[in-house]
Formats: sequence, structure tokens, C-alpha cells
Amino acid sequence: MFNLFKRRAEPAATAQAEEQLLIVPVPSLVSSLLALETEKGSPLTESEVLEATDKAPSIAMPAHALAAVAVGRGYDDIDPENAWADWQAIRPSLYEESDRP
Repeated sequence: MFNLFKRRAEPAATAQAEEQLLIVPVPSLVSSLLALETEKGSPLTESEVLEATDKAPSIAMPAHALAAVAVGRGYDDIDPENAWADWQAIRPSLYEESDRP
């Protein structure tokens, strides 16, 4: 006999509901900052990086989806909370010596 009043836990639904959503810039900050710097023709300043980060369009996605996005594009994006330092760390690897603005 089926009990109409008994609540059953749905393991998959519960796990999905509890997964943390992350705010993710789209497109990636790396690609956005690189495009801005290329357009400018010189290195971005800290204030320009922070302004671009603050204005970046973003979406919310579960952590597992973000991991899949990073694998698909081949790199992890920089952390918006640490944008200036992360940009300084990744920037040299984005240019060939002769291409740097």
C-alpha cells in the first residue's frame, strides 16, 4: 500500500538543491581583460582591471558546471575577488614577447 503522507527524500534533488551556486563572469575575465588591453594598446591599470571586473556580465552556475566550463575552454578564469593580482600573474603567459603592448 502506498502512503500518501510519507515524505520521501529525493537524493539527487537534495544534492542539486544543496550545491553552491557561484557567480561567474561570462565571457571569462581573462578573455575580457585581454580584449580590453589589446584594444587599448597598452597594459591595463589596476583601476581599469577592477572597473572591468565590476562591470563584467555574470551568471550563477553550480560548481560542477563551472569545472566543466574550465575544462572545455582549457583554463581556469581569474578570481574576481583577486582580479588585479591574478591578471598580473596570468598576463605574461598570454603574449609572445614581441606582441606585448
